[in-house]
Amino acid sequence: MLRLDDLTVFVRTADLGSLSAAARSLEISPALASAALKRLETELGLRLFARTTRSLRLTDEGEQYLRQAREALRLLKEGRDNLMQRMEAQGGTLKIAMPSDLGRNVLLPWLDKFQARYPKVHYQISVSDRQADMYRQPVDLALRYGRQDDSSLIAMPIAPDNRRVLAASPDYLRKHGGLASLDELGRHNCLCYALDDVVHDRWTFHPPDGAGPVTVAVRGDRCADDADLVRRWAVAGAGIAYKSRMDLSEDLRAGRLQALLPDIPGEPTPLHLVCTHRSQVTPTVLLLRDFLRAQYQQM
Repeated sequence: MLRLDDLTVFVRTADLGSLSAAARSLEISPALASAALKRLETELGLRLFARTTRSLRLTDEGEQYLRQAREALRLLKEGRDNLMQRMEAQGGTLKIAMPSDLGRNVLLPWLDKFQARYPKVHYQISVSDRQADMYRQPVDLALRYGRQDDSSLIAMPIAPDNRRVLAASPDYLRKHGGLASLDELGRHNCLCYALDDVVHDRWTFHPPDGAGPVTVAVRGDRCADDADLVRRWAVAGAGIAYKSRMDLSEDLRAGRLQALLPDIPGEPTPLHLVCTHRSQVTPTVLLLRDFLRAQYQQM
């Protein structure tokens, strides 16, 4: 395996025309420099220098390889410099809008971890189920569910395979029974969500039989325009919720809720990190994107 130190000794020796001069400039002993060249020649199976007791010159193979060695060292330095710039840029204020339930119960703990890792990052958080107008409101980034069809926005996938899931508490299921099929939703109390005065009481599913999506009209005695409140009702045993699996992940893991009809995929609900312009995709934003993706993969 080629070693970076050995390449450095080779290039420096070629530049200075002397192994001892290269060793002095690199602050290593001539013996170490000589060993580095021997390792490199052994690894390549080539003689890079023609040596005599009084002179040192590059062989034809050495002249040819020197160009590649210089380019390799240049690229490695460029990569290191870019990484250092990225490390130095890990700061600034991020103005982020996010949905209520996901924000309070999933994203805020993740953002705490991110800030602990990068303490120069500051937040201004807006939590609401109404989508922020990113051109009029003081928001740099938004975390949004669903397909992002607005071509004027930059959408970076965070959870591309996230879906909605039916869930109810163990207490509710003891009292009212579970579900054997989607047809049985009609006899259950379904907890609905409303946004902009539109009640989402038609729930769509994608059965694996390939026949296409199935939409079920549901009804219940509770409806809210706050997704977090719908989740809380479900945990309290008030009925069945149909929500993003990300929103319910901790409740499902802790047993406060149980997934129903898990073999029937729910509606796709991908999560994206959204901004208005490429210039906003700073090194810090890329770090946040990668961090959120990693957190989602661990759910």
